Amino acid sequence: MNDDSQILIARLLTHQTLRRDDKLVKRVLSDELFRAEVDARLLACGMKLLDNVYADHVTLALTRAIEPKIFGARDVWQNNNFGLARDGVALLVVLWAQIVLPKRERQETHQHAEEDQNDMFDKDRPLPRAEDSSTGISYKALLSDFGDKLGKKTRMDMNLGILAKLGFIERRGEVIVEGPLLDLMMDTDLLKERIVNGALADVFQRAPANAAEPAPEAEAEPVVAADAATTVQPN
Repeated sequence: MNDDSQILIARLLTHQTLRRDDKLVKRVLSDELFRAEVDARLLACGMKLLDNVYADHVTLALTRAIEPKIFGARDVWQNNNFGLARDGVALLVVLWAQIVLPKRERQETHQHAEEDQNDMFDKDRPLPRAEDSSTGISYKALLSDFGDKLGKKTRMDMNLGILAKLGFIERRGEVIVEGPLLDLMMDTDLLKERIVNGALADVFQRAPANAAEPAPEAEAEPVVAADAATTVQPN
């Protein structure tokens, strides 16, 4: 049994996230045999390694099969497993849409955040890291655009503090930037069209995909974190 796989899993459980350029993380992402051993050990505990090429970190999550046994039946458990209230969930989705989606577009066109857009089609370069392509958003702009809908300043500040503590965001003065989990814990394939062409269509200045059908209300279906990291559960 490989001690490195034990060490990697223990470090992830302890630290919640590890950077992709960490020695053992690089190995598990490139060494098929090592990845198979790590996956097998995690699966025996109902867990899996969670990563994507657009994020600078990796983390652990529960497998789909084990989620209902931990959090309850799907029709009775909360719409998230981080203990967030409804306005906190809504704020998380807004932040994801305004930070992660533009960042991914820059990464897919191999554009760094500070580069001129004339260079955005140079695809000979490797995919930029998240920290090189993510620009964050202004706290004042967020408060102005969404404060009235998300509980005003006091409530928004409280939820921003919770999201920062959980690792979804970081506060750098008046700018809110991507945290280690923001692009890992949100199911982009599921949410992108629903959010960009639905609930937040006005934010992106786009019409809903089907104008004849009204966009679903936020309460119609939970829209968060499809994968749940067990190491960030609030008390």
